Parts: sequence; C-alpha cells; structure tokens
Amino acid sequence: MATRTDAPTRREQILKEAARLFAERGFHGVGVDEIGAAVGISGPGLYRHFPGKDAMLAELLVGISGQLLTGAKRRVAEADGNPSEQVLDSLIEGHIDFALDDRPLITLHDRELDRLRDSDRKLVRQLQRQYVELWVDVVREVYPSLAEPTARSAVHSVFGLLNSTPHLARPGSLPGRATSAALLHRMARGAFEAAGA
Repeated sequence: MATRTDAPTRREQILKEAARLFAERGFHGVGVDEIGAAVGISGPGLYRHFPGKDAMLAELLVGISGQLLTGAKRRVAEADGNPSEQVLDSLIEGHIDFALDDRPLITLHDRELDRLRDSDRKLVRQLQRQYVELWVDVVREVYPSLAEPTARSAVHSVFGLLNSTPHLARPGSLPGRATSAALLHRMARGAFEAAGA
C-alpha cells in the first residue's frame, strides 16, 4: 500500500517477508531463522529490530488496519467537495490496492488475528470499526435510502468480495493487475447498487 519510491528499511523488509512466510505456512510454522534468512540476516539478528515473532505479527496486523483507516481518511479529506460517488470510488480504489498488493496480510488476518495479545487484538478491531463506519457514512451519502444496518452489511460484504483475492493464489488465476482492479471495482459498485436498489 505504500506509495514511497525509496528503498524499504530493514524493518520493512523483515515485516514483508514475515507476512509472506506466516501467510504461506502459518505463524507457528515459521521460525525466526527462516525470516532472517529471507532478508539476509541471522535469526538472532532479528531481535535488534523486534522482540520476537509476536511483535512482528502485532505490527503487521495493527499496522495494516491503521494504514487502511489513515488512507481512507485522507481520501475523504482530499475529496473536498467532490460528489460522494467519487469519494466512494476513491475508497474502493484504495481497498483494491490493498487487496491486490498486500494479499499475505489478508490471509494473515484471517488465520492469525486470534494469536494477538488482547490489547493488540482490541486495537485492530477498534481501527477496523472506524474504517467501516467511515465507509458507511460515504455509502449512505451515495445511497440515502439505505438504513444504517443495511449500509454496514453492504460494506462488510464488499470487503469480503475485495478481500477474496488470496483465494485466487494459483499462478495465472488472476488477470493482469489493471484488469483485476477494474473488475473488482465494477463488482464492488454493483454490490452497493444492488443494496441501494
């Protein structure tokens, strides 16, 4: 999701490889030595950056929830008077970027959220609720006839649709990125249209 063009820091490299490995083999199926090897340092060298695997998992899951919320708030703020439909399209585009570019984090969230400490899990849930409510507000501006509970259900349904990309993991199972993004966008808008009909 990051738009930076400079090289990732060692910490970011570690998190990226940890996410990939955790998603592929599960949190308990990966050791610190394997994560270290993936970024060219010793397993014990990871402890200069993180106290342990639990801290990596927490930073990954809390971090992506925070990034999604921050990005959505920025998109809404940048709308500055644009029609609500354009704001909704921008939110959809932002989530599609996440769904296509950070697929391991979706898998990680689905499988490993319960492994977080209670405080970290509560923080993830709090950030996610804020993200959902931001979407609900925009969806209800576009479809004013939608009751709040229906709009919330529609938002969760669209997230389920967009977050299904990790289940298409076979090589060649997704068309090119631009084609996939356009398809997901049409499907998301179609789902909201159906809910608002």
